[in-house]
Amino acid sequence: MARWLMKTEPEAFSIDDLERLGVSHWDGVRSYMARNNLLAMKVGEQAFFYHSSADPPGVVGICEVVREAYPDHTAWDPESKYFDSRSTPEKPQWFMPDVRFVERFPRMISLPELRTTPGLEAMVLLQRGSRLSVQPVRDQEWEIIMSIALDATRDQVT
Repeated sequence: MARWLMKTEPEAFSIDDLERLGVSHWDGVRSYMARNNLLAMKVGEQAFFYHSSADPPGVVGICEVVREAYPDHTAWDPESKYFDSRSTPEKPQWFMPDVRFVERFPRMISLPELRTTPGLEAMVLLQRGSRLSVQPVRDQEWEIIMSIALDATRDQVT
C-alpha cells in the first residue's frame, strides 16, 4: 500500500480544520504531477499532513484516503480561486480525493528536523526545488517519521 505526503497552507486548511470536519475533500490541486499522485491514491492509504508556508513548515499528523479521486468541481466555478476554463464536467482536468483525520502528532516535525534526520536524504520533500503538493513517501521514510512522532509522544508522557 502506498503512502503519501499532502501539503497545505494552515491558514487555508489546517489539521485543526480536518479534525473538526472529520472528513473533507482535498481540492484545489493544480499541478499535473500532484494530480497524477491524487489519481494514484487508493482508499485506506495514509498520508502525512504537512503544513507548508508556516514558520517553520512541517509534518503535523496523518490523514487517510476514504474516497478515491473524483472530478474537482472547484475548477468549474468562475468564482473559485481554483477555476480553470479548460476543465469541464464533461472533460475534467483536475481531481480530488476525500480524506479523514487520523491523528495529530504531539508536536510538529519541522522541515529543518526532517532535513537533518538520517535516512530521509532521498525523500521527495527534501529534494532541491521540490514544491510538489502531493507526493509519495517510501516505506522507510514513513517508518522514520513515525518513530520521531512516537518519540515525541513518549516525551509528552514522561
